[in-house]
Amino acid sequence: MAFRGNVSDYLTSTMTDRFDCYYCRDNLHGKKYVKKDDKHVCTKCFNKLCANTCAECKRPIGADSKELHHKNRYWHEDCFRCAKCYKPLASEPFSARDDGKIMCGKCGSREDGNRCQGCYKVVMPGTQNVEYKNKVWHEECFTCFDCKQPIRTQSFMTKGDDIYCTACHDKKFAKKCFHCKQAITSGGISYQDNPWHSECFVCKTCRKSLAGTRFTSHEQDVYCVDCYKTDVAKKCNGCKNPITGFGHGTNVVNYEGYAWHEYCFNCKRCSLSLANKRFVINIDHIYCPDCAKKL
Repeated sequence: MAFRGNVSDYLTSTMTDRFDCYYCRDNLHGKKYVKKDDKHVCTKCFNKLCANTCAECKRPIGADSKELHHKNRYWHEDCFRCAKCYKPLASEPFSARDDGKIMCGKCGSREDGNRCQGCYKVVMPGTQNVEYKNKVWHEECFTCFDCKQPIRTQSFMTKGDDIYCTACHDKKFAKKCFHCKQAITSGGISYQDNPWHSECFVCKTCRKSLAGTRFTSHEQDVYCVDCYKTDVAKKCNGCKNPITGFGHGTNVVNYEGYAWHEYCFNCKRCSLSLANKRFVINIDHIYCPDCAKKL
């Protein structure tokens, strides 16, 4: 807070009628005197007995000197200076510190102001600065922990007490997509304990996004249901449809390069299910042993 000190000039006069000094009783006729507390005092006695002591130089503030006072403390006008830069403060704003020092506004701000968390120098009022979690930085001191560049008005992220620009944070801490190896900054999906960008998790054949849809994998590639059926899945030797493993028909019977849905692995003649049973194959058809004998 700034205060203004008061400058005092004691009332001094020249006596023309007979009048004595309150202390020494000298005749004040034709001499300068000081009136203080309704007492008439010669300048000599005033300087010796009544003058206030300057808080700076510790000498009396004589009748012929201008006196400044603030909160029961007194100064010669020339002694009322900033304790740091010694600038005269008789007609300037100033601040009085708890330790008794008087400072100009600029030095007071430096002494009492917030200190930058980067350089630990005072952040002067009115200068460009950044505030975050009740701490303050000079704008040029608010830098990325990794690349050391000022963040200014850009977005930033934190890790512990360290501050990062988004690019460095993503490079250092973000998960990397299993497909493109680039940082995943938002969203993404996980498949087989590996992270993916949603836009990278696509069908091997048609490139359609598989996020939120049914899919299957084959030899480390992923496929949508339609492409898996047409391009990858084996065809059932019975019904000629793809063996996909989706829903009905999960179990498969394989024999000498041929494959069947379990529910299609039936005797060609009597339709008996031959899964886990003996059978006879004739050209492309299968038969139970009884039907094979009748052929």
